[in-house]
Amino acid sequence: MTYVVTDNCIACKYTDCVEVCPVDCFYEGVNTLVIHPDECIDCGVCEPECPADAIRPDTEPDMEEWVAFNRKYAEVWPVITEKRDPLPGYEDRDGEPNKLEKYFSPEPGQGS
Repeated sequence: MTYVVTDNCIACKYTDCVEVCPVDCFYEGVNTLVIHPDECIDCGVCEPECPADAIRPDTEPDMEEWVAFNRKYAEVWPVITEKRDPLPGYEDRDGEPNKLEKYFSPEPGQGS
């Protein structure tokens, strides 16, 4: 099992999860985070830290696409190890449906 970031993170990008990860397996895009599924040790400490409920175990239904999404971008984006402020306007987008189609940017993150 692994944990993955889903579309609830897109356009909000809370980073509370990054602070608690013992193996630094979060990677940062311009407007979202991902977890490298091969680096995640399945400890689960990140899941309750996410205010947007964007981190889910891969054992939930229909997670295969999110595992592939997380793996793809974790291999090209920079690792993030410190908490940062969420994106401007996150309050309005938190919980908004279909954020992948509306807001996702595949560009690399800001780096650490």
